[in-house]
Amino acid sequence: MTVQSSKNQDDQQKNVRSSYFDSPALDVSIAFPQATPASVFPPCTSDYYQFNDLLTPEEKAVRLKVRECMEKEVAPIMTKYWEKAEFPFEVVPKLGALRVAGGTIKGYGCPGHSVTASAIAIAELARVDASCSTFVLVHSSLGMLTIGLCGSESQKQKHLPSLAKLDTIACWALTEPDYGSDASGLKTTATKVVGGWVLEGQKRWIGNSTFADVLVIFARNIATNQINGFLVKKDAPGLQATKIENKIGLRMVQNGDILLKKVFVPDEDRLPGVNSFKDTSKVLAVSRVMVAWQPIGISMGVYDMCHRYLKERKQFGAPLAAFQINQQKLVQMLGNVQAMLLIGWRLCKLYEKGTMTPGHASLGKSWITLKARETVSLGRELLGGNGILADFLVAKAFCDLEPIYTFEGTYDINTLVTGREVTGIASFKPVASSQRSRL
Repeated sequence: MTVQSSKNQDDQQKNVRSSYFDSPALDVSIAFPQATPASVFPPCTSDYYQFNDLLTPEEKAVRLKVRECMEKEVAPIMTKYWEKAEFPFEVVPKLGALRVAGGTIKGYGCPGHSVTASAIAIAELARVDASCSTFVLVHSSLGMLTIGLCGSESQKQKHLPSLAKLDTIACWALTEPDYGSDASGLKTTATKVVGGWVLEGQKRWIGNSTFADVLVIFARNIATNQINGFLVKKDAPGLQATKIENKIGLRMVQNGDILLKKVFVPDEDRLPGVNSFKDTSKVLAVSRVMVAWQPIGISMGVYDMCHRYLKERKQFGAPLAAFQINQQKLVQMLGNVQAMLLIGWRLCKLYEKGTMTPGHASLGKSWITLKARETVSLGRELLGGNGILADFLVAKAFCDLEPIYTFEGTYDINTLVTGREVTGIASFKPVASSQRSRL
């Protein structure tokens, strides 16, 4: 048997290829001129029940400036970066100029917005690109908010002004390889030493972690067995954060694996307001509201894209919008968006009144992501073959929605949080039985 060298194999393969095999792909506007790709983002047509009338002038202004930035600056480049699974650092200064990072935090250079305004900003980011909205949400509603709620005065003054301008970036590290839904069981440890603490452990799925300047790390205090919080600086000795490869959703988000090998954290970088998992839950209550607005924004963008596409694309001598079944699907999507908007808005108002419960937040997040899944699936059907191309947004949104359905509490876990609240019975763990089942 004769084994050909790799060079001969390469030459043979080149000989059987066509002369145009390595030619670049046609621009989508040339390859498919009948419909406009998402790089030219469609106008917003999803506010059928005039939800905008419920917003204050401040909230309307936030919506408008974020929408304009995303459509102009992010829409033209998002498919390229999503395909490469790279983050578009070039847009960070433009996102920083929006002054939405820090959301509800007052002072320290933060905008001090209402919860509703912050939620609207997240939705408008997600309407065009879910990865950008996740980047801002992790940085602002998790990282910055933890410092704002649980940090010392000196920590707030040191970190929040630059984080608010996106001059520095934060990440938030709670999840571990062995502890996802059961996050309170985390086993990363914090050991008190002279002048500070030593952290040992591992984190997974941490957004922004590979380039964050400030890493908010949660670890178990070995003396008290309670969860404490720490601010770890980028490139601290013993710290490593590496990108998780091969994701099919939120591909632009740089989720990472974090390794902590005897990382020393000075006493002044321990968050004094994090002394148990209940303190972590205070942050999650707000961020879960923000996360609920991501699928709202995604569904708005998908509806807007489908609305334009059905009027542009023609088959059988008529626009796709002229066919009954397409109209039925489009209206079903529209109805979902209206219901999602109103539940998201009510969730914000409950929080602002101080009457929102964990069950409220969990029901909002779980139900909205469920309806968003249905909405995006209908959009995938309406676009036919183009429904699997990121160029027309829907395929990209379809994939991006999957991690959102899972993070900040899976659909199932969130339903159990609400179930515990309405029944008074916790059902997160199997009920222990002293008798063997007869089955």
